[in-house]
Amino acid sequence: MLKSLTVTNFALIEHASIEFGSGLNIITGETGAGKSILIDALTAILGERTSTESIRSGADYLRIEAVFHLSQYLSVMTLLDEQGIPREEDDTLIISRRLTRSGKNTVLVNGCQVTLAILKKICEKLVDMHGQHENLALLKPEIHLDLVDNYHPDLKIMLQEYKRLYRLWQSVSDELTVIKIGMRDRLQRQDLLTWQIQEIAAANLSPGEDEKLEQEIRVLSNAEKIVNATKRSYMILSQGNKGFSGILSCLAEIKRDLEQITKYDSKLESQLNIITESLYQLEEVSSVLRNYEDSIEFNPGKLARLQERLDSMHKLRKKYGTTVEDIFLYYNQAVEELNNIGDSDHKLEELENKCNSLENDLRRLVDDLDRLRRESAKKLADQVTGHLKELGMPKADFIIEVKKTEEFSRNGCNEAVFLFSANPGEDVKPIVKIASGGELSRIALAIKTACAQHDECGIMVFDEVDAGIGGQTAQIVGEKIARISSFSKQVICITHLPHIACMADTHIYISKLLENEKTVTQVEVLSEKDRVTELARMLSGEVTRLSHENAAQMLKSARDKKDAQRLEAGKSNLLFRLPEKL
Repeated sequence: MLKSLTVTNFALIEHASIEFGSGLNIITGETGAGKSILIDALTAILGERTSTESIRSGADYLRIEAVFHLSQYLSVMTLLDEQGIPREEDDTLIISRRLTRSGKNTVLVNGCQVTLAILKKICEKLVDMHGQHENLALLKPEIHLDLVDNYHPDLKIMLQEYKRLYRLWQSVSDELTVIKIGMRDRLQRQDLLTWQIQEIAAANLSPGEDEKLEQEIRVLSNAEKIVNATKRSYMILSQGNKGFSGILSCLAEIKRDLEQITKYDSKLESQLNIITESLYQLEEVSSVLRNYEDSIEFNPGKLARLQERLDSMHKLRKKYGTTVEDIFLYYNQAVEELNNIGDSDHKLEELENKCNSLENDLRRLVDDLDRLRRESAKKLADQVTGHLKELGMPKADFIIEVKKTEEFSRNGCNEAVFLFSANPGEDVKPIVKIASGGELSRIALAIKTACAQHDECGIMVFDEVDAGIGGQTAQIVGEKIARISSFSKQVICITHLPHIACMADTHIYISKLLENEKTVTQVEVLSEKDRVTELARMLSGEVTRLSHENAAQMLKSARDKKDAQRLEAGKSNLLFRLPEKL
């Protein structure tokens, strides 16, 4: 509930602090005293935009502070937690807003600075405004379906399950759309990868083959040079060249001479060992050269085949890597990507099956929602029609038409339209086309009264609810508003009519006076005695003995009616909470 509202330098109000009570809070006062200013201040603290023109003349800033008690507002507490706004231990919510002449706007929620958008989001769950602007909201079709859903408790539970499945279905559908959009590119990529894999596999490469081929081609290409150089080297080693003896025979002769010397002097044994080892190694080299020469062949056909093989490998290296190892790496990556594409096809099938399954579940829920919505719409419309008859519209007919749509939406596959006829013989038509301002105000009040038991919003504000009415209708309007407050609601209502004011649990009086040549608005909560005086003034314009007696009788009658309403509301709340099995 709203515990207090403190207003400083707002329009005509220099400073005012109002303590609100539970139940019905009525605000009265003479015309021009500033009653609507309080509503403007309240809408400002609820997140509506305000301008520097609202700052009181001569002041540099305006400040509004509201204190709420959140014991029954779990959705608000959840929102505060989501926004990182601290919660007070006693479930108090303090909202403060300050606007300076320079246009600086500061909004604090429990001491944490927030944006107007966040403030409005929080306060939408706290307060339900009912005035000319809010009445126009009834012309929006999306509001109609929400009212039908909120009226039936089973609908709320079913709608939560539908929304959960709908979000899941939407996520799967979006993922499915992304996969389908990329299907053409994936198929093209799949064909390319398949061809590339087959091309690499057909080449039948082996690790290091390119280096071996290049080496073998170098040998075959230079076979004649290699053979000639090998022969010459072999001849120099074994037979000699240009009149000189071969190196091997010379070393053998040196070896024999050193062997003779070492028989007499061992000083040259190490040199003999070197010559001996060199002779053995060169003899081995000579043998290798002779065999190597025999292995070299002149084979132009083989050279051509090897060159062709190397050329094909060069083409692959241009496409897939600079070495055979790079080609193998690309091959493995291509195989993996191709497998993943195959997995995507499998995932596509899985997503399609999941999407179809969710659609079937949604269809079943949609049918159940449609059935319950039609039941809820019929009951709500009948109840609203009954309230309209009591509000001075005895021939009014109010119907809620529920239609089924084909496409899934956030709220199912239904649309709801409010149809209205004020006079007999006239066809019902959408209220957006035919309802006047006065009719719309009473329709809104009838709907609020019918929905009060089911509405989660705990604070309702009524402004201009008494426009164009009086007498018995005004009395019924007062009773309707009091009835709303009996369903664990806090109601704040501005009125000019005593028939409504007498139903108050807390009566707030607004007056205007002149101080230091400035107009000042004052706010006070009336005592029981002062209430009688104020009602007497509202009844006759001046307080007389007769108007005073009438006011006192009006208050007594109002108390009796409220006691009966609270008793009825208590029974209704009990029945409303009982399980269906009982």
